[in-house]
Amino acid sequence: MARDFYQLFETAAGVAAIGWNGVGVASFRLPAPDACESERSLLNRRPGAVRVAPPPEVRAVIDMAIRYFAGERIDFTGVPVDPAVQDAEFADIYRRVRALGWGETTTYGAVAQALGHGPEYARDVGQAMARNPVPLIVPCHRVTAAGGRIGGFSAPGGSQSKAAMLALEGVVPDAPVAVPAQRGFDF
Repeated sequence: MARDFYQLFETAAGVAAIGWNGVGVASFRLPAPDACESERSLLNRRPGAVRVAPPPEVRAVIDMAIRYFAGERIDFTGVPVDPAVQDAEFADIYRRVRALGWGETTTYGAVAQALGHGPEYARDVGQAMARNPVPLIVPCHRVTAAGGRIGGFSAPGGSQSKAAMLALEGVVPDAPVAVPAQRGFDF
């Protein structure tokens, strides 16, 4: 098992955290309001990681993330990621989502269909997005729910952060479709 390292860094959206090892980026925490929250979030997923100055290849990813949150169009597809940190069952989902470009969105159901699964697999796609160890690099914010809903987002700020990242890329999700509450049975 490769040794884990991490570093915190400031972006226009708050303090982010990146974790890496000898294979690639192993963890990425989207910006939070303060450094303590970012650090705690990363260490919860990568306990035992040691904070050190990043090597040049990780510094390059940090610079890309800083530029992304400043509004620059950035492509993270070439960033090496440690595949060992991804659940094997989610590897295909992450690979598919990672191919989404700047401002390109899809739905949980469309990812399931593209991978040859039925609509019931959309829930698995959602679980993979929630467990994504490297958001932004695997751009889970670009996967939305059906019916124009933005869907959930487990990063700091929740769905508002997802909407802000999409807006940064020029995407304004549709307003949620009003669905009446299920009515009870009248016997």
